[in-house]
Amino acid sequence: MGIKRFEDIQAWQKARELVREIYKICNFGELSKDYGLKNQICRASVSCMSNIAEGFTRKSHKDFAHFLDIARGSATEVQSLLYVALDVNYINQHEFDKLYKKAEETISLIAGLTTYLRKDSS
Repeated sequence: MGIKRFEDIQAWQKARELVREIYKICNFGELSKDYGLKNQICRASVSCMSNIAEGFTRKSHKDFAHFLDIARGSATEVQSLLYVALDVNYINQHEFDKLYKKAEETISLIAGLTTYLRKDSS
């Protein structure tokens, strides 16, 4: 893998976009007042981004892939929490669709990198 810095990883870049969008949506409306949900969805998005970066510094592809599994789980948690925000009318369908898609793109990039790492380490 020719990547020198975690910032160059496409999955990390997409996760960063997801964090930015989640924080934006959490600063307005009723979601901004629901500290439990706001905190949980923000933490899950940051966890996704952070685990990609942390995994990159590990010494083996196997360890990196493990951290990517955690990152993917966090992005999926964001998707689940988006349903909560939608169901209680904190966000509208358009906002939900946009954020869900961003999380899905992040998950897809993470999965591709995980597959590559696991093939390369076997």
